[in-house]
Amino acid sequence: MTDITLAQATRIIDAALSEARKLNLHPITVAVLDRGGHLTALKREENSGNMRAEIATAKARGALGLGQSTRVMSERVGQVPHFFAAIAALTDGNVVPVPGGVLILDAVERVLGAVGISGDTADNDEKCALAALATINLGE
Repeated sequence: MTDITLAQATRIIDAALSEARKLNLHPITVAVLDRGGHLTALKREENSGNMRAEIATAKARGALGLGQSTRVMSERVGQVPHFFAAIAALTDGNVVPVPGGVLILDAVERVLGAVGISGDTADNDEKCALAALATINLGE
């Protein structure tokens, strides 16, 4: 198993930023973590809010930590609130269970890392992440 590379992370980020501009979204910040949860790359558009880097990273961290997109997490919060309260305590609040955090998988569904995006609505953040992952080739 391997981690996401810097070159791959950069392509993911650039594709996400391109999608955000195509959709005319608010300025976004995109973070890519390797499978160990280490920040590999981050870009913040001009005028993106001052906490967006932390939020984007926390979305990616949540996806990695629980092995699922943050959309799935957001749907489960109401079902098991005590579990997510424990996650928040264990991570010092460094998991954000709202859409915008997506696992990065290789061709055989192995986790390479995760991307997190923050800046527009959670749905639009996720839309940019999914569009970016659909446009890049992780087989390189």
